[in-house]
Amino acid sequence: MRIIVDAMGGDFAPVEILKGCIDAVGEYGILLTLVGQEEVITEHLQALGASLEPFEIINATEVVEPDEVPVTAIRRKKDSSMVKAFELLRQDPESVFISAGSTGALMAGGLLKVGRIKGINRPALAPLIPTKEQPVLLVDAGANAECKPENLVQFAIMGSVYMEQVLDRKNPSVGLVNIGTEEGKGNELTKETYIRLKEQGNINFFGNVEARDIPAGIVDIVVCDGFTGNIILKLTEGLATNLFAIMKEEFTKGLIPKIGALLLKPSLKGLKDTMDYAEHGGAPLLGINGGIIKAHGSSDARAIKNAIRQGKKFAEQQVLKNIKSRIVGDGEEV
Repeated sequence: MRIIVDAMGGDFAPVEILKGCIDAVGEYGILLTLVGQEEVITEHLQALGASLEPFEIINATEVVEPDEVPVTAIRRKKDSSMVKAFELLRQDPESVFISAGSTGALMAGGLLKVGRIKGINRPALAPLIPTKEQPVLLVDAGANAECKPENLVQFAIMGSVYMEQVLDRKNPSVGLVNIGTEEGKGNELTKETYIRLKEQGNINFFGNVEARDIPAGIVDIVVCDGFTGNIILKLTEGLATNLFAIMKEEFTKGLIPKIGALLLKPSLKGLKDTMDYAEHGGAPLLGINGGIIKAHGSSDARAIKNAIRQGKKFAEQQVLKNIKSRIVGDGEEV
């Protein structure tokens, strides 16, 4: 099992990335391949008091910046940490690559340098979003602005494998994001997708799910085109951030609210942890012929450690192999 980490990707790279790697090595007892500026990585590891033994360092002199055009950066910056990591992933598809760098560049690099799983038409970004019950997997959250019904069916299959293997949800339920719950609702995309999902024998199709019901956690997986999914994701993030800002403001309006906040502190911390992206680590990019976990751009050490835990389980449970097997079972040519 090889876990590759982009040491230079993210708002707080390389320090927070390396801190998370050190914590992961200590907690999970694994070896990591770090890709980036070797001298910088070595200096920071030593400054943090870490042994170099659990780390393989692959030197890369360039960094893909967040504001660069993704395809151009991947094609031109051949000695960047991201491109070199993709080369390692292409050589060993059973490994897992983790990066907090540019989402666009990660998707472009996955397609250009590694390629899709045979039988999968488009990859999908699949983050976990918090709900009243357990987190829900959202597929797709922005990789594909426009989709066809067959894309959404494949999203459902890949999401089901991921939830079963990485998050231990047996026979996870799949909901189709729509404007109503009745069969026959929606546009041509959702109507046709509903029919196809209903006919699938290898997924647990729940039916249509309205956006207001997603936070209730009535299904394990929701599928939609990337345009819709990205709106759902950004709205969820915005609501969570502003909810806590409003609560903080209200709890500081006088002595009684402050006392109430003190009494509720343990419960509020639990709520904050539930809504915190760092608890979940990152979002898998499903459909690429190799394991890819996209960590949040502002990931701290805890988020990186959890992303590595996620990647470790992705590799151990052979998610890539199981997706390929499920696609074959769906009658696709591989």
